[in-house]
Amino acid sequence: MRYTAVLHFVAVIAVLLITWGTLINLSEIQKKANILLGNNAGQIETFKMTPPTVPKCSLSRHCPPEHFAVHIRSGAANVVGPKICFDGKIIMGHVLNNVGSGLNIVVINGETGVVEKYGFLNMKTGIQDDILAYLKAIEPGMIVMVASYDDVTTKMTNEMREIFAGMGSTLIKSLKHRDNWVFVGRAGTKDKSSFEKHAVNDEKSNAFEGWPVTVEVGGCIPRGAAGQKP
Repeated sequence: MRYTAVLHFVAVIAVLLITWGTLINLSEIQKKANILLGNNAGQIETFKMTPPTVPKCSLSRHCPPEHFAVHIRSGAANVVGPKICFDGKIIMGHVLNNVGSGLNIVVINGETGVVEKYGFLNMKTGIQDDILAYLKAIEPGMIVMVASYDDVTTKMTNEMREIFAGMGSTLIKSLKHRDNWVFVGRAGTKDKSSFEKHAVNDEKSNAFEGWPVTVEVGGCIPRGAAGQKP
């Protein structure tokens, strides 16, 4: 009887020793695994994949650092208004109900990227002196985005054309009745803009009855510099 009790005691001790040894081995294995994984805290790190971001203003690529994304589209006939997007935000658009007949224009501080003002200059019924004063008040270095809607030539003067030419436009002097035009330039520079398109009002090629196709441009414009990347 005593012999049986001793055997039982020895068996219990053996089981405890084996269990203890197994736990020590598991602990050592876990430590080695943590060292191999570079996880000293004893926890397996989880990595979350960051979803890709969409380029601003629906461009085909992201702009490099210190550049602003721009995209601009003219109006369609006198029915659908233009759209002007700057640095990922639509500043003017038909759905925003803040566009109008004539020159739709956004003026941005070229250094800070702050939108200084925006609106439309009525080139059919507006006062020429007021339109000219507005354009002359744009300070050098400002980024200027312009999109046509309806007709922009009725009140257009040579002096106004010269102002846009001084911002880098090369097509403004050929703009005629009901032509479509989009332009992004910088006040105070005569360097040719990379962002300008012109659709001529021509009965043979018009997309709509009496109206040419819409035009649009987009790309990256550097902060506080004259260069441009289409």
